[in-house]
Amino acid sequence: MNPAAMEDQRPILIIRLMSKRRTWVCFFVIVYTILLYSSWSLLYSIVSWYRSNVSSSKAPESGGWPALYASMLLGFAFGLLSMVAALAVAIPAMLVTWIAVLVLLAFCGRRRRDLVVEGKKLSAEIVGFVIKILIREGNVVAAVCAVVGYFMLVHGGGNQQAVN
Repeated sequence: MNPAAMEDQRPILIIRLMSKRRTWVCFFVIVYTILLYSSWSLLYSIVSWYRSNVSSSKAPESGGWPALYASMLLGFAFGLLSMVAALAVAIPAMLVTWIAVLVLLAFCGRRRRDLVVEGKKLSAEIVGFVIKILIREGNVVAAVCAVVGYFMLVHGGGNQQAVN
């Protein structure tokens, strides 16, 4: 096979690869892993704060408040991380949707001036819709992580090896 034919195949291979759902799932997992790894010190400081609070106050009147605060912070951190990771996947999808609708409007015979106006409206609608979904999904992840974090901290918080 000659080099010119190989160069023609590269864009097709990239397009085929990016059109697979598996690729986007892997991309989401990779972005989420990078974000989690980079914010590991924040998560570790929350758990360390909880450990120091629990070890310093053995009094029963503190109840589960330190665990509640720590679990809320962990839930917030994981919710925010999931929203950022989902945004990394949503941006290409938003662009494809935006371009497809504008091309369809252009084929319907709209003038360029009308396309610019419709493009601005469309951009605002798509961004608003995506932000609503991201906030909803982030809140769900935050709530689930907060509940799971609370039970893990309460039931395994005294055990130093359970958190490590």
